[in-house]
Amino acid sequence: MKHNFSGTGFVLGILGGGQLGRMLLQRTIDFNITTAVMDPDPMAPCSKICDRFVNAKFSDYEAVYQFGKTVNLLTVEIEHVNTDALLQLEKEGLSVYPQPSILAMVQDKGLQKQFYEENGIPTAPFKIVNSTRDISGFPFPYIIKKRTGGYDGKGVMKINSEGDFSDDFQGPFVVEECIPFVKEIAVIVSRNDNGLIQTFPSCEMVFNTEANLVEYLFAPSDISEKLEQEATEIARKLIEKLGLTGILAVEMFVTKDDKILVNEIAPRPHNSGHHTIEANVTSQYEQHLRAILNLPPGDTSITKASAMVNLLGEKGFSGEAVYEGLEEVLQFSGTHLHLYGKKETRPFRKMGYVTITANTVANAISIADKVKDILKVKSK
Repeated sequence: MKHNFSGTGFVLGILGGGQLGRMLLQRTIDFNITTAVMDPDPMAPCSKICDRFVNAKFSDYEAVYQFGKTVNLLTVEIEHVNTDALLQLEKEGLSVYPQPSILAMVQDKGLQKQFYEENGIPTAPFKIVNSTRDISGFPFPYIIKKRTGGYDGKGVMKINSEGDFSDDFQGPFVVEECIPFVKEIAVIVSRNDNGLIQTFPSCEMVFNTEANLVEYLFAPSDISEKLEQEATEIARKLIEKLGLTGILAVEMFVTKDDKILVNEIAPRPHNSGHHTIEANVTSQYEQHLRAILNLPPGDTSITKASAMVNLLGEKGFSGEAVYEGLEEVLQFSGTHLHLYGKKETRPFRKMGYVTITANTVANAISIADKVKDILKVKSK
């Protein structure tokens, strides 16, 4: 089969110019692909390294539609985009991956949960409600999530009592039973247009409880072979039932009684796959390209144990970013620095990450703990 994606007439469009798009662009260079990126931030991390940059809002139907008319294949690095415009572009013959109908479903956490239920995907018991007055049958504590608009931990709240509700936390909601889990893991899975599916070994995530963001992760996960196989099978079933072309991140809980429950999915490259650049034969970014170009999936085997530390803006600091402790951290064996190109920092803003590769997970985590303590993102 012939492919012309590296030809002069082919342009890959990416909706989203953030850090995920930036790392995807690094792989498009390897494939000699011409790229166009659209983002509402004129200083987005992708703005200076793509072939063409368009400054416009994802929510703007006309902007998304007109951008799509200038490319040969369209993908996303963020799911909160105007799917009506994407559906129209798809109707007119443009290949849009992941498919707009899937993006529309993922944008609504209520529809996500219903999809799991209808397709036999294990997930926490839930109820969809329009307001807090409609919540019944859920003993404290429980979790409420805004159906739409939530991102990076925003729009999610644990409710221990009626006094926990915030005035600005308005419905509609998904209400979930608070599951006593012991681990949070993620599996990245890909599927190309021919239906070939490939999974990455799971990683285990540790969250910053204050920001509700991943603080660090490590791979491979500290779970049994049986649970690893079960998590892999769930991820494969999910992407197959969705019929998604591209890459899918599946976040899961491991419960005290060794059950796996799907928490949420993201139909794009994901924070839980950052480490794959150094720690796996094929990275999640190359795998996404392979999938949307309908190429065979790459080998996802782990080459080294790894840990990944998110670099978040320090509390109390806003302004031009300064990286404190960088020289000391880079002296550690196996450290790999990835900065996102964001000039301005603010509390808990994702500014970059460090991957640590080592012979064992324990060694990788040991260095990761030092990186967390030493490397700080502050401001002038």
